[in-house]
Amino acid sequence: MPAKIAIVGAGLMGSGIAQVAAQAGHEVVLRDLDTAAAERGMTTIRTSYDRFVVKDRLSREDADAALARITTTTDLEDLGDAELVIEAVFEQLDAKHEVFRALDRVTREDAVLATNTSAIPITQVASVTRRPERVVGMHFFSPVPMMALCELVRGHRTSDETLDRARAFAEGVGKTCIVVNRDVAGFVTTRLICALVMEAVALAESGVASPEDIDIACRLGFGHAMGPLATTDLTGVDILRDAALNIYADTADEKFFPPALLSRMVTAGALGRKSGQGFYSYES
Repeated sequence: MPAKIAIVGAGLMGSGIAQVAAQAGHEVVLRDLDTAAAERGMTTIRTSYDRFVVKDRLSREDADAALARITTTTDLEDLGDAELVIEAVFEQLDAKHEVFRALDRVTREDAVLATNTSAIPITQVASVTRRPERVVGMHFFSPVPMMALCELVRGHRTSDETLDRARAFAEGVGKTCIVVNRDVAGFVTTRLICALVMEAVALAESGVASPEDIDIACRLGFGHAMGPLATTDLTGVDILRDAALNIYADTADEKFFPPALLSRMVTAGALGRKSGQGFYSYES
């Protein structure tokens, strides 16, 4: 049943979640810190809808109707009547705490408060609210309109009702859900990809094999759609480095500690596709 959904953060993930929510019939409020950032998110959504129309995956009429269901704001107070709020800001606990303290103050008491984090334990995010039972992890994957998975994560006090409402929304926008019952850093998917990526980077760094050959081995040997280093470029070298550090901080497991090459790439601004250079070049 259509509901009012609020998204905090109009970047790649936030705009993608807003796009699929509006396309599924929900009224969406997309919030960012300033008008320019919110409008960049809307531009991303328009461009994506246009591609769907060109490929006959969506009619022009339906695309325009979905766009009309999205409004933007810079004021958190405008999210007060949303039934579900999904936070999609930087992967930093302090930033998420700032958002959740505000959401706890301005949103209705029965609202579900979700975080799109890929690695930070939900219990830590929920700890600054008065209603941790209504906080849940909803980890979507990039690009959200194309990727079929949503990882639902219970915090220590997440209620069954909250999890059920999160699942209903995710399945309603076309996603298949898995449930993470223990709130460990990195959950299921990020722990798996980080372990693979850290070893792939170490192999490339030590000259055992080239990035191209490591990715070919995973595609053709294991049936992966993309190799781990191409995936790192797509996700963002900095994003995966930070996710691995979050998991390492929680587990002290050396397999998650980023190789020096990964940190050097972040320092040099070689962040993958978004910067034009990562393990591969995208400048052309």
